[in-house]
Amino acid sequence: MDRTIDRLRVAFVPGVTPDKWARVWRERHPDIRLELLPVEEEQQRAVLDDGTADLVLARLPVDRERPTPLHCVVLYEELPVVVASTEHFVAAADEVTTDDLGDEQLVLPERSGWRPTADQLTFPPMTAKEAVEVAAAGTGVVVLPMAIARLHHRKDTVHRPVADLPATQVALVWRKDDDGPVHQDFVGVTRGRRASSGRGG
Repeated sequence: MDRTIDRLRVAFVPGVTPDKWARVWRERHPDIRLELLPVEEEQQRAVLDDGTADLVLARLPVDRERPTPLHCVVLYEELPVVVASTEHFVAAADEVTTDDLGDEQLVLPERSGWRPTADQLTFPPMTAKEAVEVAAAGTGVVVLPMAIARLHHRKDTVHRPVADLPATQVALVWRKDDDGPVHQDFVGVTRGRRASSGRGG
């Protein structure tokens, strides 16, 4: 289906910075208005399903099958880092391992399912920003993708890479039902493809 599209709505989750892609898009497609929509990770699938966004710069995992199938292009990986108080021993390290963190209290569940070996206190559900505040107070530590740790950085915290935890992936996702030339053009921008010499009709 070749509908005439005059705008493209791209949602993005915290820690993802779409500015460089937006700049390229606007240079190449001055006729198609690009709207950037910040969303929380919990909403990254819903904004496609309810029609709020055409594409999402999402942090995996995302359900790619339900309620409708999605296209998914992985763009890059993010390093997992531990965030702790500046008084914490990790401040003296260049990087740490999960063994180093075995005695810690983890204030937010870690994405891959890793848990320290020490008996864990029960922390209430909280946002990444709140978890960093708890870590700053010295009550525990939190493991986050580096981009989110940087987003919520405070002077009283440090973050260090955790060498043996899996990286998170940032991907561009969109509904297969909605796929079209404009979606593919945006994929091309995020993948660093040069503008095609002519636009196929």
